[in-house]
Amino acid sequence: MSDAADGSTRAAPRLSIRAQYVKDLSFENPNAPSSLRSERSQPVIKVDVDVDARSLGNSNYEVGLRITANASRDDSTLFVVELQYSGVFLIQNFPPERLESVCMIECPRIMFPFARHVIAETTRDGGFAPLLLDPINFSELYRQHRAKRDVSEADPNVTATVPE
Repeated sequence: MSDAADGSTRAAPRLSIRAQYVKDLSFENPNAPSSLRSERSQPVIKVDVDVDARSLGNSNYEVGLRITANASRDDSTLFVVELQYSGVFLIQNFPPERLESVCMIECPRIMFPFARHVIAETTRDGGFAPLLLDPINFSELYRQHRAKRDVSEADPNVTATVPE
């Protein structure tokens, strides 16, 4: 029997952005002004991304997107930018088994273009070309975190930093 046939109604899942904000931002240009000289060789850019989420109560969740980018050339650091970009989301009527994936995949996917803009503007303001981050596959990042968590739960001697 369908929900409509038995008279019950199920509210549609709802994901609503309450706020987005820079929680922490750091830019280091340790070798300026020499690091600002134009060089022929491209810098090596290393980017690390992590996501975490926590309940604020009343179906509100704070989701944090941490992005660290290091640029170097010839074993010399050009810049380091660290961003903690967060958002508060109202998440209602999702099945409990989907809540974690909504927080760890869908919310960061919504926030990423804004965080990418902050990174680009910060590196530009630091005297470099804007760092335009490639799109991130948050589904794959979530899968990797789940795999690490499964390994750490199976072997107490293995530690992994996984957002809960």
